Amino acid sequence: MELGLKGRRAIVCAASKGLGRSVAFSLAREGVDLVITARGEAALAETAAAIRAETGVKVEIAAGDITTESGRAAALALCPAPDILINNAGGPPAGDFRKFTDADWEAALRANMLTPIALIRATVDGMIERRFGRIVNITSAAVKSPIPALGLSNGARAGLTGFVAGLARQVAKHNVTINNLLPGPFMTDRLRDNAATAARASGRSVEDELAARAAANPTGRVGTPEEFGDACAFLCSAQAGFIVGQNLLLDGGAFNAAFG
Repeated sequence: MELGLKGRRAIVCAASKGLGRSVAFSLAREGVDLVITARGEAALAETAAAIRAETGVKVEIAAGDITTESGRAAALALCPAPDILINNAGGPPAGDFRKFTDADWEAALRANMLTPIALIRATVDGMIERRFGRIVNITSAAVKSPIPALGLSNGARAGLTGFVAGLARQVAKHNVTINNLLPGPFMTDRLRDNAATAARASGRSVEDELAARAAANPTGRVGTPEEFGDACAFLCSAQAGFIVGQNLLLDGGAFNAAFG
């Protein structure tokens, strides 16, 4: 399916690896020029080179921390009027909420709620004027099925979800959509790191932990970053203008509910 995105411009946050990288590749294959961000400049440059080599689109890099004002300014300087914004940032650490400090909460809110809101604020009015915009926030399946040990993530991402629910309905009439993608288990470095932590606690191998995670999913596997990237690209498509303010769960059916 032709997604009607050729010649559009996108900012993709945290795009040097994992789900962000896959989203960048999927958009580039549709002819979207990119500004990609990440803290690690070497990995970011490698990703940019790989995307250019495969797709031929224009890719610029903004190395830095997107959760800081300077990091956001660097990305927006390269692409002040994006047609597509992909908000993405690593989740905060797990732990017992009794031990979280105010600084822990502030960091979580800054990364997973306030930064996406700041980038939306900086770009949405231009999208409204041009009568095209697609904003996708990569959040977490924990928004619908909270994970007890991820209190920081549960709280911050739920705050963003509530904010988006209100704003999305205000801008939809201008052909600007805002939605959230909620990933479950995908084969990324983060999943491997979590499996390694579980393996140390259980005495099993990392491979056994990953296999157990796959077996527990209704699909019998974990997701691939590529299928996540393609799902995100469709949400950004010209055809997706009637999908507004949704929390779309990509978890292989792990969340068991008749009504989500």
